[in-house]
Amino acid sequence: RQAGARQAESPTRPFRPQPMTTSHFQPLHAALQAQVQRGFLPGVSTALLGGREGVDRCVWDDAGIQASTPLREDHLFRGFSNTKLVTSCAVLLLVEQGLLTLDDPIERYLPELGQRQVLRPGASNLADVEPARQPITVRHLMTHTAGLSYGLFNPGALLNDAYRQARVHRPTLSNAQLVSELAALPLAFHPGEQWEYSLATDVLGRLIEVTSGETLGRFFSRRIFEPLDMVDTAFVLNDEQDRRLATLYAGADRADPTVPGLQRLDDVPYPGAYRTPGMREAGGGGLISSLADTVRLLQALMPGGPTLLKAETLADMARNHLAPGLCVRFPDAPVNPGRVFGLGSAVLAQPGPLDPPGAAGEVNWGGMAGTLWWINPRLGIAGVLMTQRYLGFGDPYAVEFKRLAYQALGH
Repeated sequence: RQAGARQAESPTRPFRPQPMTTSHFQPLHAALQAQVQRGFLPGVSTALLGGREGVDRCVWDDAGIQASTPLREDHLFRGFSNTKLVTSCAVLLLVEQGLLTLDDPIERYLPELGQRQVLRPGASNLADVEPARQPITVRHLMTHTAGLSYGLFNPGALLNDAYRQARVHRPTLSNAQLVSELAALPLAFHPGEQWEYSLATDVLGRLIEVTSGETLGRFFSRRIFEPLDMVDTAFVLNDEQDRRLATLYAGADRADPTVPGLQRLDDVPYPGAYRTPGMREAGGGGLISSLADTVRLLQALMPGGPTLLKAETLADMARNHLAPGLCVRFPDAPVNPGRVFGLGSAVLAQPGPLDPPGAAGEVNWGGMAGTLWWINPRLGIAGVLMTQRYLGFGDPYAVEFKRLAYQALGH
């Protein structure tokens, strides 16, 4: 399992949080329990880190909702966009190895993405384009400024509809085929000039395959999962892991996350997902993981012991890489100009109204199935929440979790 000098020994300890000895965490535990009892969450597992040490864990569930199987710490969760942290780390491992640089044009490795065309402002059809002012770089892909879209979050937009019509999300596409599909479509904007959440991290998955000569799953296993003892993180589950996969739910009213009640979702993201070999290993959202494995990854990204990446790389991940005036934006969602973007994750340069006042410097992201994580390298703390509420990671429970977690950790 040795993968370079910095990984000659496991950079993490087994995840065994210290026993709680004070009442600091009781408000957090009570809030999580209430979220489950009131029908907002089917079950929830959380962990908090002070430095690299686990200082608290909490597991609450409703056995009736979870098909009479109480949620345990070893349950597995659909990570969706939590996968992006793993993919981003993998790209940075290749950068550290000298196999690529952040400012390399992506066409050096994926030539079909060269000579891009960009939709003109106000374009009414896909042919109304102009040449891109600069090539897409690896950094653009790492920061969602490449001009790509997702085809999910902006209904009615010209490129959003084009992505849907091209069915770029169908799981039978390989990573190479996905890149070919995207290459046939124009960009939404000139690279580097706007921010839009997109399939950029999925393109990075293909970049990893081309650069390493391995499948994405094999590279992840060899360079990240095996060295960190992440035994339950994978694209495809075995029979024993499948039995530990938590059930996925959606809120009773998807337009209003304050309405209690849950509806079970089967066959999401598609029938046979995580059980069918040969489907696309999606670098933007395809992994299953556990609370313990996610904590091990976060531990390996914090100082205080051997780390997955070099100290200077970790510092680079946690600084803003967007051009002045750009920030993280989603349609019909409140905008915090202080929420910018680093290498693969959001960076909280300035807390907004819903953020803990002491959260400046935090690096964070979440997944569409309700999972979320954050690291604050300035304060040396981190948190993980694992649940399965579809489209949920921006819902009120996530805001409350982080606020009470910061308070419990003394910030």
